[in-house]
Amino acid sequence: MRKNIPSPQPSPRKRGEGANTPLPPAGEGKGERVLLQNAKSLRSNQTDAELKLWYHLRAHRFMGLKFKRQKPVGRYIADFVCTERMLVIELDGGQHAEQHEYDATRDAWLRSEGFTVLRFWNNEVMQELESVLEKIQLALSPCPSPQPSPRMRGEGVTSLPSPACGRGAGGEGKP
Repeated sequence: MRKNIPSPQPSPRKRGEGANTPLPPAGEGKGERVLLQNAKSLRSNQTDAELKLWYHLRAHRFMGLKFKRQKPVGRYIADFVCTERMLVIELDGGQHAEQHEYDATRDAWLRSEGFTVLRFWNNEVMQELESVLEKIQLALSPCPSPQPSPRMRGEGVTSLPSPACGRGAGGEGKP
């Protein structure tokens, strides 16, 4: 017989609040369970910017790729992740201005695991969605070959690598 014991529920975040607070590492007892509970809660309480971007990423709508939202990756919860292309997309509200060091540590760990991390401000998604989607597409597009195309051989013109190749977080052109 099952007892009706109330389980502690993580408090849902308010719209615009930070999604990623430090949690115990996954796979260490209660840490994994808490991480999964927090991810579930975050999926139920998305910000307006997350909802808007998710509409375009969900159900293989974006470049035919599968994205997951509020997905645990190690000890962190990624806002959006495409594991097939090892891409993490983070949406930041105003609180991220005060937690730059935490975000930098988190991004460095994700990169060490092979992920590319793109960060966008919530207002970018709300006001410049097409630009955000274009930056995501550039990050997901394969880099063109540095070899000249057959038509251009002899003209002294070589194709240049895509600006998305080798870019860092947010696609600002950082190596």
